[in-house]
Amino acid sequence: MPHPPLPTQPILTGRGPWVQGTVLVILSVLCAALLQWARLPGALLLGPTVAGVIVAALGGALAIPVKPFLFSQALIGCLIARTVSLSMLGAMRADWLLLLVTVLAVIAASSAVGYVLARLRVLPGSTAIWGSSPGAATTMVLMADAYGADVRLVAFMQYLRVVMVTGIASLVSTFWVAHSGAPAHAMVWFPPVQWDAFAWTLLLAGAGAAVGRMVRVPAGAILVPMGVGALLHAFGGMTIELPPWLLTPGYALIGWSIGLRFNRPILRHAARAFPAIALATLVLIVACGGLAAILHWGVGIDPLTAYLATSPGGVDAVAIIAASANVDVSFVMAMQMARLLVVLAIGPTVARLIARRFPDPKPKA
Repeated sequence: MPHPPLPTQPILTGRGPWVQGTVLVILSVLCAALLQWARLPGALLLGPTVAGVIVAALGGALAIPVKPFLFSQALIGCLIARTVSLSMLGAMRADWLLLLVTVLAVIAASSAVGYVLARLRVLPGSTAIWGSSPGAATTMVLMADAYGADVRLVAFMQYLRVVMVTGIASLVSTFWVAHSGAPAHAMVWFPPVQWDAFAWTLLLAGAGAAVGRMVRVPAGAILVPMGVGALLHAFGGMTIELPPWLLTPGYALIGWSIGLRFNRPILRHAARAFPAIALATLVLIVACGGLAAILHWGVGIDPLTAYLATSPGGVDAVAIIAASANVDVSFVMAMQMARLLVVLAIGPTVARLIARRFPDPKPKA
């Protein structure tokens, strides 16, 4: 007796939103827990992203509501603003020429990598540039989406680099500083909260998201609260209070918005491009390591501080590693934030120039 034909459509195709949403949440928790167990910074963002990719590949068709998504972007802007301090601003002022030259060198190296990927037709021009941009990965993905690049491939490049940079930076940190290999502190999900500061933080995020959307600035929902919050936080105007139980759903919404855009054609394209992207990322890491060596031998900065300062993203991962090692944290974060600001300023222009030169079509959705 012949066997009945196997179903050819993905298993979540046609399932209701409650079923798809339940699968998405369960997979997100499992993926995030696994990545946290592996001590990977950004696990709360990467886990939902991976879960979204799986659900999309299985035929899911969920959409993220706009307003909660914009508010989540604003929370990320507040999170970045919280890293700005007077000591960091002092380091920027004292070493502004060194910071500027090194930042431009890192950006030049990343732009060269993106240019080569576009020239070899591995990726479209603007996608290659945003994917190679050395900044906070989530910020680069959101900016790329706002400027019309293929956010799925940009996310693939950025988060692959986060994994590679984090792994190599952790190994370098462990090599230079013995105690940096100590077990990470357990996350406190419900720490004591300053409720007045928490209320002001929510107001900053909500107003920043609304203003950013109203003025129609690309990625305004993250840039407005980031800029205003950085100034207020650095000069003592406010304390930014972001407990993990608030950030976690924000991370999840952003991760889902990225992952759910993947489908089988884009996954096949990403798989074909993986060797070239991984090699390009490794070349960028080595180039930044060369700049760190120049800072060490030419300026006298200790090797680990120089390496973390020039490491090509992401800002949050480098901050976590720097905080657990005997390095000049102010210099490291000044370099990382200066580079992020420069990328935000010139990234759109560079992406448009490369895109005009290599106007490859995006992979089909």
